Amino acid sequence: MLLSDDSNVLVHLAPAPVVARVATTTALVRPQPVEWLARELAVAGHLASRGAPVVAPSEELPPGPHSHDGFDLTFWRYVEQETDTPPEMSEVATGLASLHDALRDYPGELPYLEPALAEVERMLDYAEARALLSAGALEELRAGHARLAPLLAEGTGQPQPLHGDAHVGNVLVTREGALWSDFEDACSGPVGWDLACLMRGSAFGEETALRAYGGRPSREELAPFLEARELQGIAWLTISSERFPERRGWVQERLRAWRDGH
Repeated sequence: MLLSDDSNVLVHLAPAPVVARVATTTALVRPQPVEWLARELAVAGHLASRGAPVVAPSEELPPGPHSHDGFDLTFWRYVEQETDTPPEMSEVATGLASLHDALRDYPGELPYLEPALAEVERMLDYAEARALLSAGALEELRAGHARLAPLLAEGTGQPQPLHGDAHVGNVLVTREGALWSDFEDACSGPVGWDLACLMRGSAFGEETALRAYGGRPSREELAPFLEARELQGIAWLTISSERFPERRGWVQERLRAWRDGH
């Protein structure tokens, strides 16, 4: 049964309690998608072994990564969602703080702010090659990215392992509670990046998210991370619009909002 078709295709291999996660849209801008999938399995497996609230790699099948018919995929434990409504922000932000605690002793190597730095460059290169954005828009986004990159490198806080894409859409409400999923963008960096992902993807308000997490870093310290998340979102939406043309209007709306704000 098809569960989702967006960044990746997710299929429940019913009646087995297994979900196949197949790299699709993400593979457009990742020369070696299997590297991201391997990191995701390693990070999620580490967290699951510590009892953290995450969707764990499958124990029914070897989780992978596997390659078949030109696609890279992994297998995960199927968990049934009780509702599509996101949990309360206090629960999500508190869960993110606990996730960060459990990640601090992760032994593997992770790229520094990969989704905000190197991947944005690849996405803009892809958008240029496929003529998905105007030359003017590309120039603006490249200039914004070049301005933000050194600020992110100097970001407040000691770098540590991060979720990498910590928005509420990656939290599943299940009978076991709120479970974090989708660690494909796992990276190292200041916690400000994960907080920016949470705050920019929340309908509850940025200050609410920050207070629930614990109030540190400050809103001012988070400013470059929040802008970088906006820019990454525009770049990603542009790439996904190649598979989903109906999103092209959203790209222009997000671009206008970004210009107005900066």
